[in-house]
Amino acid sequence: MQVVYLIQRKRQRTGHEKGAAFACVRFEEGKELYDVVIIGCGVTGAAAAYELSKLQVSVMILEKENDVAMGTSRANSAIIHAGYDAPSGTLMARLNVEGNAMAEDLCKALDVPFKRIGSLVAAFDDYDEGVVRDLYERGIRNGVPGIRIIGPEETKKIEPNIAENVRCALYAPTAGIINPWEYTIALAETAVRNGAQLMRNAEVTAIARTQDGYCVTTTAGDVQAKYVVNAAGVFADKVHEMLLPPAFEIVPVRGEYDLLDRSEGTRCNTVVFQCPGPEGKGVLVSPTVHGNLIVGPSAEEIPDREDTATTAEVLAKVRERAKRAIPSVDLRQCIRNFAGVRANSRVDDFILLEEDGFVDLAGIKSPGLTAAPAIAKYAVELLRKAGLDAPEKEDFINERHVVHFAELDAEEQKALIEKNPAYGRVICRCNTVTEGEILDAIHSPIPPVSVDGIKRRCITGMGRCQGGFCGPRIVDILARELHTDPSKIVQDGTGSYILTGETKQGGERA
Repeated sequence: MQVVYLIQRKRQRTGHEKGAAFACVRFEEGKELYDVVIIGCGVTGAAAAYELSKLQVSVMILEKENDVAMGTSRANSAIIHAGYDAPSGTLMARLNVEGNAMAEDLCKALDVPFKRIGSLVAAFDDYDEGVVRDLYERGIRNGVPGIRIIGPEETKKIEPNIAENVRCALYAPTAGIINPWEYTIALAETAVRNGAQLMRNAEVTAIARTQDGYCVTTTAGDVQAKYVVNAAGVFADKVHEMLLPPAFEIVPVRGEYDLLDRSEGTRCNTVVFQCPGPEGKGVLVSPTVHGNLIVGPSAEEIPDREDTATTAEVLAKVRERAKRAIPSVDLRQCIRNFAGVRANSRVDDFILLEEDGFVDLAGIKSPGLTAAPAIAKYAVELLRKAGLDAPEKEDFINERHVVHFAELDAEEQKALIEKNPAYGRVICRCNTVTEGEILDAIHSPIPPVSVDGIKRRCITGMGRCQGGFCGPRIVDILARELHTDPSKIVQDGTGSYILTGETKQGGERA
């Protein structure tokens, strides 16, 4: 017989309420009780899942989209920041430096592209020089290794294409570039390999206290857990307020970018920043780990937390600003522009809070990508203080191997094709991605269900043709492997269908 309990929960109280109001929450006996439920699978949620999967705990990750890394984690500057920008003494400053130090070993273990190429903050006038000095002093206080101010000659030696009027620069050798969505995917996949569960298309609609912890209601059903980690990105404040009184506000800020062809990929050797101002770290020009050049971002507060539209006016300003630092950059080589929405807040720090086993990982703006693994460790500390008692696993799997056919030498390629002929069929000509690599992705611990899901794992569609050649072939492969009709395959998010109908029937000419 199914037993249903009615559990009382205090309703959110405003400053004008003094009495205790209660709401009833249904708890169904027999449902699995997880140790921890994580809301959101961007890089912060994925890192938290990775860290928790080292312990003997049960973990459920809830993601409202049909894949991981679908928010800020897929549309950002792809920079591992050195750590001089965050205000000294903040969690942001501490966890930026710690996360930077962790990145290289993590990426090596999990087979994620990462290059520690260093960064420059260039100064072009008196004001800029003062900012560079301030950033240097802050970097020293924050414990950033190797940071120093260099003169115009050394700056030009490092970056021959930098503007002639450069006066000096802040050089930070520990800065790097990374594939941000693969970083997120790798962390989440490793968590799943180690026992964590992932529920996609599961948007959280309510959270309530129960006798054993929490009941999290989603569009895919209820999940019960002893502890909750809120890593909901731009919706973190809304998730928090499903259970607790308002404590912070997320301010969505859109940043627009240009991605340039590989012909521009060697225009810079390092990440070239300009001096930050009230709008953020400013426009950068940087190589990417895939050999392109990225220019951006802008910084614009927007009301819609999911509005990733780009505008000609804003991109024109981004391009003008970029040319101030690198005048020779050929912006005609743009192959794509895009925008991401950052989860800023009115607090100049990360918001990492715990109350009765409910942990907020909120306001994770830049350098959130860098700090994510350190934030995850901090979150585990908060959970332990709240009562989570779990020993480490002795059999934790901390490795991941991905075939990158184009990076293999001729003998390695030949041997791979002999073992599996699918690696001999090139699907994406721009980046020489084979069917074998796509099949590996489809049968991975977190299988992609969209064309862009394949893109995030295999870099298909990221070349000059932007999927014009490989897109239809990927639709066919997905349909075949997922045992569904091609018309059901989506470009990216749920509902973004590609095919709407046949152009001709039964051999008749259209």
